[in-house]
Amino acid sequence: MKLKIAIAQIDIALGQPQINQKTITDYAKKAADAGADVLIYPEMWNTGYALTALDTLADVDGVNSQQVLSQLAKTYQLNIIGGSVAILRDGDFYNTMYIFDKNGQKVQEYDKLHLFGLMNEGQYITSGTKTNSFKLAGVPSAGAICYDIRFPEWLRTIMAPGPQEILYIAAQWPIQRINQWQILLQARAIENQAFVVAANRVGYDDHNVFGGSSLIIDPLGRIVQQAGEEETLLVAEINTNDEQDVRGEIPVFSDRRPELYQ
Repeated sequence: MKLKIAIAQIDIALGQPQINQKTITDYAKKAADAGADVLIYPEMWNTGYALTALDTLADVDGVNSQQVLSQLAKTYQLNIIGGSVAILRDGDFYNTMYIFDKNGQKVQEYDKLHLFGLMNEGQYITSGTKTNSFKLAGVPSAGAICYDIRFPEWLRTIMAPGPQEILYIAAQWPIQRINQWQILLQARAIENQAFVVAANRVGYDDHNVFGGSSLIIDPLGRIVQQAGEEETLLVAEINTNDEQDVRGEIPVFSDRRPELYQ
């Protein structure tokens, strides 16, 4: 199956959800004009890492974010990986990814599992406990958030049952570790024999400069398309049939010995 994928590599205004909402709206229109089937946003697009202000900024139960993403999906006929947003649910803050199909129906949601200590995430955010696999645009897929990509055992957990054909990643990855970002993502593509679609932000906040370099990688680890360090809409077409040939040559999923991996 051929899919045109769009990545919104955007700057995020720290602690200003209304400005950020306008930005993602503008990029949904750009993606639709480019003929995209799927659009993905970066991590924490509503607030950025304004963690000390979540009491006033976090989206209660994710209601506003879900309404916005649903409406954008329906209006522009886009399947949307909603990056992630800061939400308040049952008294705790979460870093949550919402996925909507092109009819505006919610397909899945996921709370970030691995919290990043260098950005003090664990002091404010509660870790998720559930996996994140789903079918979007007719393709078995999975999603994860930023620091999650450093845990291949977790990504194999969500990729193997399908096996899933596309792994979507939303991130706020700092520029000083951007080389690791690319290498880690290429490894995740190779070991899971899947396309990786990874959206990173650009710009800066009070403590970090972010590196962009959003990219789409094929199941052999080859870069299909990659952005630089500027705000942009990255668009590329992939053919999910390509990974069937790769999996046929090296059947890693059927050759696994999970009973010995604990």
